[in-house]
Amino acid sequence: MIFGTGIDLTEISRIDQMQVKHPHFADKVLTSKELLQYDQLKGQSKREFLAGRFSLKESFSKAYGTGIGEQLSFQDIEILNNEVGRPILTHTVFDGEAHVSVSHIHDLVVTQVILEKESV
Repeated sequence: MIFGTGIDLTEISRIDQMQVKHPHFADKVLTSKELLQYDQLKGQSKREFLAGRFSLKESFSKAYGTGIGEQLSFQDIEILNNEVGRPILTHTVFDGEAHVSVSHIHDLVVTQVILEKESV
């Protein structure tokens, strides 16, 4: 049974600006394991990864029903790429199944998260 859905649209240039304004922005948004994947990337791929993870975590928080804030932080959600590059939710406060999707085009990243539980 679907517990919640969330979708987010983020401008990659906005994330770039946050990085300039707040040099530790990536450390705030990404878990230590996500930072390891992020640090392996260069150029546009690195920009898309950070914007994508930010957007996925926003989508998750919407599907979860709390938003990012007092009840849920960026560090409570971890999304790592599996061996073929597919983003997989690896750590979260949610005890059901999560389906995540991310897509990039030009300066935009769009993400969707669907959360499922046996019973709501």
